[in-house]
Amino acid sequence: MGKWRDGGGTLTVGADSEVREVPLRIAASYRARTRGLLGADGVEGALLITPCGGVHTFRMRFTIDVAYLDRKFNVLAVRTMRPGRLGLPRIRARHVVESEAGAMERWGLRPGTRVRVSVPVTEVSPPAR
Repeated sequence: MGKWRDGGGTLTVGADSEVREVPLRIAASYRARTRGLLGADGVEGALLITPCGGVHTFRMRFTIDVAYLDRKFNVLAVRTMRPGRLGLPRIRARHVVESEAGAMERWGLRPGTRVRVSVPVTEVSPPAR
C-alpha cells in the first residue's frame, strides 16, 4: 500500500478455515498517531498506527494488546500492556496494532502470523471543467 490515511478498514487474521475479520481504525497522521487510544474507555476492533515502532500506555484507561508488524504485515511480537507502561521499540517494526487485552489471543494473532489490512476504495469524482 502506498500512502496511508486516517480512516477505517478491516484487519484480516488467519487463512483458509480460520479467517477473522476485525473492524479497524487507521491512525496515519501525526495527530491521530499521537492520540492513539488516549482518552478512550475501550476500542471496538483494533487500531493500526502507521508508521510506528513502539508505543506507551501513559494516561491510558485500560489494558491493551499490542502487535508489532513488519513492512509485509508479519507479526513480530505481541505484548499485553497495562496502563502507565513504556513498550520496548522494535527495530524492524513498521506498524503497530492495538486492541483490548485478550482480543489478539481470541483472533489467533501471534508472532509469525501474517495479517492483511483492507481499506475501502473511495469514489473519486472527475475534475470539473
